[in-house]
Amino acid sequence: MLQTDSRGPNEFRTGHDMPAVATTGTADPSALEVRSELRFQSCLWCGTAAYRRSFCRACGSTAFKLERSTGAGALVRRIGPSPLNTWFVAMDEGFTLVCQIARTEPAVAGVGARVRVVRAVAPREQGLPLVELTYRATPLERWW
Repeated sequence: MLQTDSRGPNEFRTGHDMPAVATTGTADPSALEVRSELRFQSCLWCGTAAYRRSFCRACGSTAFKLERSTGAGALVRRIGPSPLNTWFVAMDEGFTLVCQIARTEPAVAGVGARVRVVRAVAPREQGLPLVELTYRATPLERWW
């Protein structure tokens, strides 16, 4: 007969080789700060960079480590209506993410323009990362 363990998913046996992870968090939502650093995942098996994925798109592994991004990238493609100023951004580390451009009119931003991250994560993990233009692409430098 099949016997199942009555322990919950977070209870470990003594001598279990997986360390218990302590999570610390603030219960007060007003205490949350806006983080300006962008973190991405790097696959432990093949080294492929990804942003908020559950498995590696190259090898299928679910083992990731978090790394800090430089926050620099280039605009690839506009998505959505122009008043929202939402773009796909190819980051220098090799992953892409959806961002909104801050402090810039939609007509000014063009494909190939260099950007840097201003706000990586909004409070309570809501909203898109914000980027701002650092270098406007000339028509000859744009990606077509």
